[in-house]
Amino acid sequence: MKISTQIIHFKTDGHTQMHDITAEINEVLEKSGLSEGQVCVFGIGSTTGITTVEFEPGLTKTDVREMFEKFAPYAKHYAHNATWGDDNGAAHLRSFLVGTSFNAPFVDGRLLLGTWQQIVFVDFDTRPRNRKIAVQVMGV
Repeated sequence: MKISTQIIHFKTDGHTQMHDITAEINEVLEKSGLSEGQVCVFGIGSTTGITTVEFEPGLTKTDVREMFEKFAPYAKHYAHNATWGDDNGAAHLRSFLVGTSFNAPFVDGRLLLGTWQQIVFVDFDTRPRNRKIAVQVMGV
């Protein structure tokens, strides 16, 4: 078995901004030269999320944001904000709900994703950030 790890860097605007990272993950997988195994995608940071979704504007710019505003609104007071003197308690709760990693199998060098399924990075923080994700490919 072989393991290959790459770090991907990009900038975000925060406030539940979603990025389709499927192409970047496929590029890492292709460079690995492996044909079968698992890909682990990990968002480095406690206000990030990694998941899958049909990446289309109705979901990514409206529906998902509205859903999270119901569960963990940005404008609410959070004990976390008082502890650290900041304003991103909602971002931490949103990250907790989604999780910061995603695993997917691959066969014949291709991710086993559904037709409308993309891997997405979500930045829940309240300001622009320089973000990193680790992509680890394991297999044969």
